[in-house]
Amino acid sequence: MATICKHPKVRVVSRHDDAEYVECLECGEVFDSEEFRDMEIEETAEKREVADEY
Repeated sequence: MATICKHPKVRVVSRHDDAEYVECLECGEVFDSEEFRDMEIEETAEKREVADEY
């Protein structure tokens, strides 16, 4: 079963106009830094939902 990378370590690999692209140092995936921020927000919201259930 494959595990999902949470991208714990990233580095900026490119900046173009208003976009900034980062690379995960763990899995090598490259994505828009805004996407990374959205992932962090979603993860935080999920943790809150789980905590609210208890």
